[in-house]
Amino acid sequence: MSELVAALPMYDWPEARDEVDAQWARLRDAFRKKGIDAPQSIVRRNADLPPVPGGIHDAQGKLIAPDPATLPPDELDSHKLWLHPALLFAQTCWGPMGLGLSRHVQVVGQPSYDAYEGGQGELYSSALVMRAGEGPEVRSPADGRALIPLDLIRGKRFTFNSLDSMSGIIALTRDLQAAGESLDIFSTRSESGGHRGSIVAVAEGKADVAAIDCESWAQAQRFEPAAREVVIVGWTGRRKGLPFITAATTPEKTVRALREALAGLAEQPRIQRVG
Repeated sequence: MSELVAALPMYDWPEARDEVDAQWARLRDAFRKKGIDAPQSIVRRNADLPPVPGGIHDAQGKLIAPDPATLPPDELDSHKLWLHPALLFAQTCWGPMGLGLSRHVQVVGQPSYDAYEGGQGELYSSALVMRAGEGPEVRSPADGRALIPLDLIRGKRFTFNSLDSMSGIIALTRDLQAAGESLDIFSTRSESGGHRGSIVAVAEGKADVAAIDCESWAQAQRFEPAAREVVIVGWTGRRKGLPFITAATTPEKTVRALREALAGLAEQPRIQRVG
């Protein structure tokens, strides 16, 4: 039984779990063919993470996260997952990576977003959504540039999934800055806890605008009834999508094998070799 950890938490909605498990099975089998002791299944709870007595420390011996055994067992703390020394493979976001996570992990690949409007190869963008009837619906620009309806969103209430989310707030912040604006264009800002929650908040009139990454938007159209109550009124510019990562302590030989396995799956949806 493998002592390593794998997770695919970023699009692991309850309705999509069979699909996520199937995605992991393809990855797991490809990794095993390269001699990697990949775990049979992904983790979805803190209780599934191996204990780390004394907590998780960085390369300099500094404590950076508590022992997962001390966390609420039926929840999943993604940040603690990403820092776990037994992490073989997981998804993260370039928001946390830019805020310090990159010092503690290695990037092994990028997913492909070709299947989604707003995506192209390893690049993705976020759909700006408002309630139906409050703005004209627009398609993703072919050139991948930002399409921000400044006059339409000015003075509105903005909701986002989390402060460290590239797709939910950071990308929009940067695009607004490029246009000579800032998040102050909104009358209020609130944190929803997730892209799905942001869509629901807009649909229910608790907020007016949200930025939803293109894959989450596609998922919402399948599984979230509130998505039928909102429309896309703009797009952030395309940026690199969610990276696949492994622990900083993963041996170089294993990292090479992970990348080779991803390259071998490059013809399948959602997987691309890291550049």
